[in-house]
Amino acid sequence: MSEHTMRAVTIKEFGGPEVLTVEHVARPEPLPTEVLVRVHAAGINPVDWKTREGQGMAGLQTLPMILGWDVSGVVEEVGFGVTTLSPGDEVYAMPWFPRAAGAYAEYVTAPSRHFARKPASIGHVEAAALPLAALTAWQILVDTADVKAGQRVLVHAAAGGVGHLAVQFAKHLGAEVVATAREPRHAWLKELGADEIIDYTQQRFEDVTGNIDVVIDLIGTRDDTDARSVSVTRPGGLIVAPNGVSERLATVAGQAGVRTTPFLVEPDSAALTTIAGLVDSGEVRIEVERTFALEEAAEAHRLGETNRTRGKLVLTVTS
Repeated sequence: MSEHTMRAVTIKEFGGPEVLTVEHVARPEPLPTEVLVRVHAAGINPVDWKTREGQGMAGLQTLPMILGWDVSGVVEEVGFGVTTLSPGDEVYAMPWFPRAAGAYAEYVTAPSRHFARKPASIGHVEAAALPLAALTAWQILVDTADVKAGQRVLVHAAAGGVGHLAVQFAKHLGAEVVATAREPRHAWLKELGADEIIDYTQQRFEDVTGNIDVVIDLIGTRDDTDARSVSVTRPGGLIVAPNGVSERLATVAGQAGVRTTPFLVEPDSAALTTIAGLVDSGEVRIEVERTFALEEAAEAHRLGETNRTRGKLVLTVTS
Protein backbone atom coordinates (compact mmCIF):
# COMPACT_ATOMS: atom_id res chain seq x y z
CA MET A 1 0.00 0.00 0.00
CA SER A 2 1.41 3.39 -0.96
CA GLU A 3 1.31 6.52 1.15
CA HIS A 4 -1.44 7.78 -1.16
CA THR A 5 -3.88 4.95 -0.40
CA MET A 6 -5.53 3.54 2.69
CA ARG A 7 -7.76 0.68 3.86
CA ALA A 8 -11.43 1.53 4.22
CA VAL A 9 -14.79 -0.19 4.60
CA THR A 10 -16.85 0.77 1.57
CA ILE A 11 -20.35 0.10 0.31
CA LYS A 12 -21.22 0.18 -3.39
CA GLU A 13 -24.90 -0.55 -2.89
CA PHE A 14 -27.33 -0.41 0.00
CA GLY A 15 -28.20 -3.71 1.61
CA GLY A 16 -27.33 -6.15 4.37
CA PRO A 17 -24.04 -6.43 6.27
CA GLU A 18 -22.56 -8.35 3.34
CA VAL A 19 -22.26 -5.11 1.31
CA LEU A 20 -19.48 -3.93 3.66
CA THR A 21 -16.12 -4.64 2.04
CA VAL A 22 -12.56 -3.58 2.89
CA GLU A 23 -10.75 -2.01 -0.06
CA HIS A 24 -7.73 0.16 -0.77
CA VAL A 25 -8.88 3.63 -1.72
CA ALA A 26 -7.28 7.04 -2.21
CA ARG A 27 -6.16 8.71 1.00
CA PRO A 28 -7.86 12.10 1.48
CA GLU A 29 -5.88 15.34 1.58
CA PRO A 30 -6.81 18.20 3.92
CA LEU A 31 -8.15 21.38 2.34
CA PRO A 32 -7.59 24.78 3.96
CA THR A 33 -9.00 24.80 7.54
CA GLU A 34 -9.10 20.99 7.55
CA VAL A 35 -6.97 18.38 9.31
CA LEU A 36 -5.94 14.90 8.25
CA VAL A 37 -6.41 12.46 11.13
CA ARG A 38 -4.96 8.97 11.30
CA VAL A 39 -7.85 6.95 12.70
CA HIS A 40 -7.05 4.63 15.60
CA ALA A 41 -10.64 3.58 16.26
CA ALA A 42 -14.11 4.20 14.80
CA GLY A 43 -17.33 3.98 16.78
CA ILE A 44 -20.37 2.14 15.42
CA ASN A 45 -23.86 3.60 15.76
CA PRO A 46 -27.39 2.55 14.74
CA VAL A 47 -27.39 5.25 12.05
CA ASP A 48 -24.51 3.35 10.44
CA TRP A 49 -26.45 0.17 9.75
CA LYS A 50 -29.64 2.05 8.98
CA THR A 51 -27.75 4.05 6.35
CA ARG A 52 -26.08 0.88 5.05
CA GLU A 53 -29.47 -0.69 4.38
CA GLY A 54 -30.75 2.41 2.56
CA GLN A 55 -32.46 4.27 5.40
CA GLY A 56 -30.96 6.53 8.06
CA MET A 57 -28.88 9.16 6.27
CA ALA A 58 -28.80 7.22 2.99
CA GLY A 59 -30.65 9.94 1.09
CA LEU A 60 -27.76 12.35 1.71
CA GLN A 61 -25.03 9.99 0.52
CA THR A 62 -23.41 9.22 -2.82
CA LEU A 63 -22.31 5.66 -3.60
CA PRO A 64 -19.76 4.25 -3.32
CA MET A 65 -19.20 5.57 0.19
CA ILE A 66 -17.13 4.92 3.28
CA LEU A 67 -19.47 4.45 6.22
CA GLY A 68 -19.12 5.75 9.78
CA TRP A 69 -18.98 9.03 11.72
CA ASP A 70 -17.27 8.44 15.08
CA VAL A 71 -13.48 8.71 15.13
CA SER A 72 -10.59 8.94 17.54
CA GLY A 73 -7.06 9.32 16.32
CA VAL A 74 -4.00 11.51 15.87
CA VAL A 75 -3.63 14.61 13.71
CA GLU A 76 -1.26 13.72 10.85
CA GLU A 77 -1.35 16.94 8.85
CA VAL A 78 -3.06 20.34 9.02
CA GLY A 79 -4.35 22.40 6.14
CA PHE A 80 -3.64 26.06 5.57
CA GLY A 81 -5.13 28.34 8.21
CA VAL A 82 -5.51 25.77 11.00
CA THR A 83 -4.36 27.23 14.33
CA THR A 84 -6.19 25.18 16.95
CA LEU A 85 -4.59 21.77 16.27
CA SER A 86 -1.13 20.51 15.36
CA PRO A 87 0.32 17.22 14.08
CA GLY A 88 0.57 14.75 16.94
CA ASP A 89 -2.55 15.97 18.77
CA GLU A 90 -4.88 13.20 19.93
CA VAL A 91 -8.42 14.10 18.91
CA TYR A 92 -11.93 12.71 18.66
CA ALA A 93 -14.96 13.84 16.69
CA MET A 94 -18.18 13.19 14.82
CA PRO A 95 -17.17 15.08 11.67
CA TRP A 96 -19.48 16.15 8.85
CA PHE A 97 -22.66 14.50 10.18
CA PRO A 98 -25.11 13.93 8.53
CA ARG A 99 -22.95 14.11 5.39
CA ALA A 100 -20.48 11.28 4.87
CA ALA A 101 -17.42 11.38 7.13
CA GLY A 102 -15.74 8.13 6.07
CA ALA A 103 -14.84 7.03 9.61
CA TYR A 104 -14.40 3.31 8.81
CA ALA A 105 -10.98 4.03 7.33
CA GLU A 106 -7.35 4.61 8.22
CA TYR A 107 -7.60 8.37 7.60
CA VAL A 108 -10.27 11.04 7.60
CA THR A 109 -10.27 14.75 6.78
CA ALA A 110 -12.65 17.34 8.18
CA PRO A 111 -12.69 20.94 9.41
CA SER A 112 -10.37 21.32 12.38
CA ARG A 113 -13.17 22.76 14.48
CA HIS A 114 -15.20 19.56 14.16
CA PHE A 115 -12.53 17.93 16.36
CA ALA A 116 -11.72 18.24 20.06
CA ARG A 117 -8.85 16.85 22.06
CA LYS A 118 -9.82 13.41 23.24
CA PRO A 119 -10.20 12.68 26.96
CA ALA A 120 -6.70 12.11 28.29
CA SER A 121 -7.77 9.42 30.75
CA ILE A 122 -9.06 6.92 28.18
CA GLY A 123 -7.71 5.24 25.07
CA HIS A 124 -8.77 5.69 21.47
CA VAL A 125 -11.25 2.79 21.58
CA GLU A 126 -13.27 4.35 24.37
CA ALA A 127 -12.93 7.84 22.87
CA ALA A 128 -14.21 6.61 19.49
CA ALA A 129 -17.32 5.28 21.20
CA LEU A 130 -18.24 8.69 22.54
CA PRO A 131 -18.89 11.42 19.94
CA LEU A 132 -22.23 10.67 18.27
CA ALA A 133 -23.84 9.06 21.31
CA ALA A 134 -22.49 11.62 23.77
CA LEU A 135 -23.33 14.62 21.59
CA THR A 136 -26.84 13.28 21.04
CA ALA A 137 -27.45 12.91 24.77
CA TRP A 138 -25.77 16.23 25.64
CA GLN A 139 -27.48 18.33 22.97
CA ILE A 140 -30.88 16.87 23.87
CA LEU A 141 -30.51 17.48 27.59
CA VAL A 142 -28.63 20.77 27.57
CA ASP A 143 -29.51 22.60 24.36
CA THR A 144 -32.94 21.22 23.46
CA ALA A 145 -34.58 20.43 26.80
CA ASP A 146 -32.56 22.78 29.05
CA VAL A 147 -32.82 20.27 31.89
CA LYS A 148 -32.61 21.76 35.38
CA ALA A 149 -31.81 20.27 38.77
CA GLY A 150 -34.79 18.56 40.34
CA GLN A 151 -36.58 17.74 37.08
CA ARG A 152 -37.53 14.16 36.25
CA VAL A 153 -36.02 12.74 33.06
CA LEU A 154 -37.16 9.46 31.49
CA VAL A 155 -34.62 7.71 29.25
CA HIS A 156 -35.94 4.90 27.06
CA ALA A 157 -33.43 2.25 25.92
CA ALA A 158 -31.17 3.43 28.72
CA ALA A 159 -28.63 0.62 28.34
CA GLY A 160 -27.71 1.56 24.77
CA GLY A 161 -25.03 3.90 23.50
CA VAL A 162 -26.98 7.14 23.77
CA GLY A 163 -29.06 5.94 26.70
CA HIS A 164 -26.31 5.13 29.18
CA LEU A 165 -24.67 8.50 28.52
CA ALA A 166 -28.00 10.32 28.82
CA VAL A 167 -28.47 8.75 32.26
CA GLN A 168 -25.08 10.09 33.37
CA PHE A 169 -25.49 13.55 31.86
CA ALA A 170 -28.97 13.95 33.33
CA LYS A 171 -27.59 12.99 36.73
CA HIS A 172 -24.74 15.49 36.25
CA LEU A 173 -27.35 18.20 35.63
CA GLY A 174 -29.10 17.34 38.89
CA ALA A 175 -32.12 15.56 37.43
CA GLU A 176 -33.96 12.58 38.86
CA VAL A 177 -33.45 9.83 36.28
CA VAL A 178 -35.98 7.18 35.31
CA ALA A 179 -34.67 4.51 32.93
CA THR A 180 -36.20 1.65 30.96
CA ALA A 181 -34.08 -1.42 30.31
CA ARG A 182 -34.08 -5.19 30.70
CA GLU A 183 -33.46 -6.48 34.23
CA PRO A 184 -29.86 -7.71 33.65
CA ARG A 185 -28.83 -4.09 33.03
CA HIS A 186 -30.41 -2.66 36.17
CA ALA A 187 -27.47 -2.93 38.58
CA TRP A 188 -25.16 -1.30 36.03
CA LEU A 189 -27.60 1.54 35.33
CA LYS A 190 -27.95 2.10 39.07
CA GLU A 191 -24.16 2.54 39.21
CA LEU A 192 -24.42 5.13 36.42
CA GLY A 193 -26.93 7.16 38.41
CA ALA A 194 -30.42 5.96 37.46
CA ASP A 195 -32.83 6.54 40.35
CA GLU A 196 -35.72 4.43 39.07
CA ILE A 197 -35.34 1.56 36.59
CA ILE A 198 -38.22 -0.20 34.85
CA ASP A 199 -37.97 -3.58 33.13
CA TYR A 200 -40.14 -2.90 30.11
CA THR A 201 -40.46 -6.65 29.41
CA GLN A 202 -42.20 -7.20 32.75
CA GLN A 203 -44.32 -4.08 33.21
CA ARG A 204 -45.55 -1.14 31.20
CA PHE A 205 -43.65 1.96 32.23
CA GLU A 206 -46.81 4.08 32.31
CA ASP A 207 -48.18 1.84 35.07
CA VAL A 208 -45.29 2.51 37.46
CA THR A 209 -43.96 6.02 36.84
CA GLY A 210 -45.16 9.52 36.00
CA ASN A 211 -44.76 13.27 36.45
CA ILE A 212 -41.91 13.30 33.93
CA ASP A 213 -40.53 16.63 32.73
CA VAL A 214 -38.42 15.37 29.80
CA VAL A 215 -38.61 12.09 27.88
CA ILE A 216 -35.69 11.00 25.70
CA ASP A 217 -37.42 8.51 23.43
CA LEU A 218 -34.75 6.38 21.77
CA ILE A 219 -37.28 3.72 20.74
CA GLY A 220 -39.98 5.54 18.78
CA THR A 221 -43.08 3.89 17.43
CA ARG A 222 -42.09 0.32 18.35
CA ASP A 223 -44.67 -0.98 20.81
CA ASP A 224 -46.24 2.50 20.65
CA THR A 225 -43.55 3.70 23.07
CA ASP A 226 -43.60 7.29 21.83
CA ALA A 227 -47.34 7.82 22.22
CA ARG A 228 -47.47 5.87 25.51
CA SER A 229 -44.84 8.26 26.89
CA VAL A 230 -47.35 11.10 26.75
CA SER A 231 -49.34 9.65 29.64
CA VAL A 232 -46.34 9.86 32.00
CA THR A 233 -45.30 13.37 30.95
CA ARG A 234 -46.63 16.35 32.83
CA PRO A 235 -48.53 19.04 30.88
CA GLY A 236 -45.95 21.38 29.41
CA GLY A 237 -43.30 18.66 29.55
CA LEU A 238 -41.22 17.70 26.52
CA ILE A 239 -40.76 14.49 24.55
CA VAL A 240 -37.62 14.52 22.39
CA ALA A 241 -37.84 12.07 19.51
CA PRO A 242 -34.57 11.46 17.59
CA ASN A 243 -36.47 8.99 15.39
CA GLY A 244 -38.94 11.72 14.45
CA VAL A 245 -42.34 12.79 15.77
CA SER A 246 -44.94 10.37 14.44
CA GLU A 247 -48.39 11.56 13.50
CA ARG A 248 -49.87 9.60 16.39
CA LEU A 249 -47.41 11.09 18.89
CA ALA A 250 -48.13 14.62 17.66
CA THR A 251 -51.89 14.06 18.01
CA VAL A 252 -51.82 12.44 21.46
CA ALA A 253 -49.28 14.93 22.81
CA GLY A 254 -51.21 17.89 21.46
CA GLN A 255 -54.36 16.70 23.19
CA ALA A 256 -52.48 16.33 26.50
CA GLY A 257 -50.64 19.64 26.33
CA VAL A 258 -47.27 17.92 26.04
CA ARG A 259 -44.58 19.38 23.77
CA THR A 260 -42.71 17.28 21.22
CA THR A 261 -39.70 17.86 19.03
CA PRO A 262 -37.66 15.83 16.57
CA PHE A 263 -33.88 15.94 17.00
CA LEU A 264 -30.76 15.37 14.93
CA VAL A 265 -27.27 15.62 16.38
CA GLU A 266 -24.72 18.11 14.98
CA PRO A 267 -20.91 18.33 15.11
CA ASP A 268 -19.99 20.29 18.23
CA SER A 269 -16.37 20.54 19.32
CA ALA A 270 -17.19 22.78 22.29
CA ALA A 271 -19.53 20.15 23.72
CA LEU A 272 -16.95 17.43 23.06
CA THR A 273 -14.43 19.45 25.07
CA THR A 274 -16.90 19.68 27.97
CA ILE A 275 -17.66 15.96 27.71
CA ALA A 276 -13.93 15.15 27.72
CA GLY A 277 -13.66 17.07 30.99
CA LEU A 278 -16.49 15.06 32.54
CA VAL A 279 -14.82 11.82 31.46
CA ASP A 280 -11.41 12.89 32.79
CA SER A 281 -12.95 13.93 36.12
CA GLY A 282 -14.46 10.45 36.50
CA GLU A 283 -18.02 11.75 36.48
CA VAL A 284 -18.92 10.07 33.18
CA ARG A 285 -17.77 6.78 31.74
CA ILE A 286 -18.27 5.13 28.37
CA GLU A 287 -19.11 1.44 28.03
CA VAL A 288 -17.64 -0.54 25.13
CA GLU A 289 -19.04 -4.05 24.88
CA ARG A 290 -16.81 -5.33 22.09
CA THR A 291 -14.25 -4.30 19.48
CA PHE A 292 -13.81 -5.51 15.91
CA ALA A 293 -11.16 -5.19 13.23
CA LEU A 294 -12.03 -3.28 10.05
CA GLU A 295 -12.43 -6.61 8.26
CA GLU A 296 -15.08 -7.60 10.83
CA ALA A 297 -17.36 -4.61 10.18
CA ALA A 298 -20.14 -6.84 8.84
CA GLU A 299 -20.04 -8.99 11.99
CA ALA A 300 -20.15 -5.84 14.11
CA HIS A 301 -23.24 -4.61 12.26
CA ARG A 302 -24.97 -7.96 12.73
CA LEU A 303 -24.40 -7.78 16.48
CA GLY A 304 -25.48 -4.14 16.66
CA GLU A 305 -28.71 -4.83 14.83
CA THR A 306 -29.82 -7.21 17.60
CA ASN A 307 -30.34 -4.11 19.81
CA ARG A 308 -29.04 -6.11 22.75
CA THR A 309 -25.62 -4.55 23.24
CA ARG A 310 -24.54 -2.84 26.44
CA GLY A 311 -23.06 0.52 25.49
CA LYS A 312 -21.09 0.68 22.24
CA LEU A 313 -19.29 -1.37 19.59
CA VAL A 314 -16.04 -0.08 18.11
CA LEU A 315 -13.81 -0.84 15.11
CA THR A 316 -10.08 -0.85 15.85
CA VAL A 317 -8.20 0.62 12.89
CA THR A 318 -4.63 1.55 13.85
CA SER A 319 -2.77 0.18 16.86
